[in-house]
Amino acid sequence: MNEITFDDFQKVDIRVGKIVRAEPFPEARKPAIKLWVDFGEQIGQKKSSAQITKHYAPESLVDRKVLAVVNFPPRQIGKFMSEILVLGVPDDDGEVVLIKPDLDVPIGGRLY
Repeated sequence: MNEITFDDFQKVDIRVGKIVRAEPFPEARKPAIKLWVDFGEQIGQKKSSAQITKHYAPESLVDRKVLAVVNFPPRQIGKFMSEILVLGVPDDDGEVVLIKPDLDVPIGGRLY
C-alpha cells in the first residue's frame, strides 16, 4: 500500500448527501441503480450510477444518507452522466454495502 500525505487526503472531497430519487438502470452493462443525491445548498443535487442491486431496491434508498466523493470528474455510463462516487464496502461475497453516518448529521458535511 502506498502512503499518502494529509494534503493528498484533503484533495478528496467526501460529503454527506441524502438520496432524493432512485431508479433502476436496466441499460447498464452490470446491474445498477441511478441515484440523485442532494448535498445541500453549496453543492446541490448530483447523479450517480451505483452497482448496489444485490442489497438495495430503488424504493428503499430514498431519504437514505450516504457518503460520496463529489470532486471526481463526471463519467458517462451509457446514456447517463455519473457525477459522484457513492461510497461502499464489500460484504463477504464482494457485494457493495453503502457507507452512511451512524448519527443524524446535516447534508453537505465534509468528511475529516
